[in-house]
Amino acid sequence: MHITPDNRLKKLIVIGDRLLIKPASPEERTASGLYLPPGVQEKEKVQQGYVIKTGPGYAIPLPMEEESWKGEEERVKYVPLQAKEGDLAIFLISGATEVMYEKEKYFIVPQSAILMLEREEDL
Repeated sequence: MHITPDNRLKKLIVIGDRLLIKPASPEERTASGLYLPPGVQEKEKVQQGYVIKTGPGYAIPLPMEEESWKGEEERVKYVPLQAKEGDLAIFLISGATEVMYEKEKYFIVPQSAILMLEREEDL
């Protein structure tokens, strides 16, 4: 497979309840006017960014009995995450892990560190 700017993130697999977030610039204001003032970012250790990829969610424990007729993919079930790709997330830096990928900064953030989401869709 040939890696291009359009598909370079497709080979990344986000695990469990985590999200891959591309940080937004601190001065960036959304269409609805949401933005984090510099004082809040410094004091509260809060960051904002766009959800690029999500993990499958929280794994649900399986029943003890084996059902041999079920395929391998049917054995693991997940409770999906609230966050969706494209959401603007406000999250706690303390829960995030900063990573560099292809010379760009991203955060890997567990859903528990997300304080709020803004979704651009009709209410």
